[in-house]
Amino acid sequence: MNDTQTAETADGGHSGGIARIVAASLIGTTIEWYDFFLYGTAAALVFNTLFFPHSDPLVGTLIAFITYAIGFAARPLGGVVFGHFGDKIGRKKLLVVSLLMMGGATFAMGLLPTYDSIGVGAPVLLTVLRLVQGFALGGEWGGAVLLVSEHGGDKHRGFWAAWPQSGAPGGNLLATGVLALLAAVQSDETFESWGWRVPFLLSGVLVMIGLWIRVSVSESPVFLEAQAKAEAAAAQGVAQKPPVVEVFRKNWRGVLGAIGTRFGENISYYVITSFVLVYVTTHLELSKSVALNAVLIGSAVHFVTIPLWGALSDRIGRRPVTLIGSAGMALWAFAFFGLVDTESFGMITLAVTVGLVLHGAMYGPQAAFISEMFDTKIRYSGASMGSQLASIIAGALAPIIAVELLKDFGSATPVALYVSAAAVVTTITVAMLKETRGRDLRDITSERPTPEGNPAASDKAVQEV
Repeated sequence: MNDTQTAETADGGHSGGIARIVAASLIGTTIEWYDFFLYGTAAALVFNTLFFPHSDPLVGTLIAFITYAIGFAARPLGGVVFGHFGDKIGRKKLLVVSLLMMGGATFAMGLLPTYDSIGVGAPVLLTVLRLVQGFALGGEWGGAVLLVSEHGGDKHRGFWAAWPQSGAPGGNLLATGVLALLAAVQSDETFESWGWRVPFLLSGVLVMIGLWIRVSVSESPVFLEAQAKAEAAAAQGVAQKPPVVEVFRKNWRGVLGAIGTRFGENISYYVITSFVLVYVTTHLELSKSVALNAVLIGSAVHFVTIPLWGALSDRIGRRPVTLIGSAGMALWAFAFFGLVDTESFGMITLAVTVGLVLHGAMYGPQAAFISEMFDTKIRYSGASMGSQLASIIAGALAPIIAVELLKDFGSATPVALYVSAAAVVTTITVAMLKETRGRDLRDITSERPTPEGNPAASDKAVQEV
């Protein structure tokens, strides 16, 4: 690939166009997050009785959320495996594999017998399938955002790369919407008998659509250029270390930076979208529809605002936008539960929507921000590991800790403190990181951004985070 071709691709002029690349990543990511969030929503609403009976409601929900967290535990392993091969053979191939694994596991969940049918085998099978989901998602995020980041030009990377991020609220919107529709047209008995299976089985159709779109896009030009250089070096006898080794040898600060950047974002998101379902239905004893519809409306606004935050990060930088979200979330956590406690649908919806808008300020710039922390030959591994390690210590534990705090104290105040503290951690981390806006992903080790975020030649080929 010559320089002209690379420049044209970076501006979205060739390789099928940046819009098609974005669409393929967004649709695939939405489907994968639909599958992943579907479990979380079902865990809050029906899995506690279908797969973990003979417990009081909060204990059953807590056990269901523990299996929910197991999916997060598999994500770093998925990030390492998918990252290794994604850095070796390409982003596109691994994205196809992750989509098939995720969709297959979700479809199988819709066919599972419950505890009443086969006893303890039911939660065991559910847990195994949840592990497969987590493993697949561990490889999805890095590949999807990198495919867009490496196709898009430096000037608008924040905007383009934020679209795959919208797959998270898109998937949650789809999962919550399907469940809300079923809950509205079915009785509780029908929903718990067989209605909950419908959205899981629907995943099979969605995966076929996503697969058809995803296989049509081209491989990342930045990766192809780096791969050609690696093959030339290998032909000259230069040894190539595994990407995961290179990440921890040369850029462990990038991994820590990614973890800290995602910490408050991850915790706040799962409290706002998953724990709130438990809080509203179990603690406040309101109907499922109140909680589901509030999350549904909030997710729709979230979907739209994430790319806007990404676009803003192209203008003022990744750090300022992320700090708006993290500092805002540290304060909003307390107002969030105050509004929810009014038991008014309008106030609950306002609480969720504002919370998700603030979350979007952290989440929108994140794809470009983390991508710009790593060199091409280790970018899939580094971005995936940093992101997925954060998912274990943050997202996986968030619903469990929140439910336990509610069970122990009977109040949402400790949960608000928990969310606020997590947001402060992200605020401190991002304040310590260097701005990355404007970095050239083709040769990141030779670029050092100025304080304004524009790349300037560095005298030393040292990657800074």
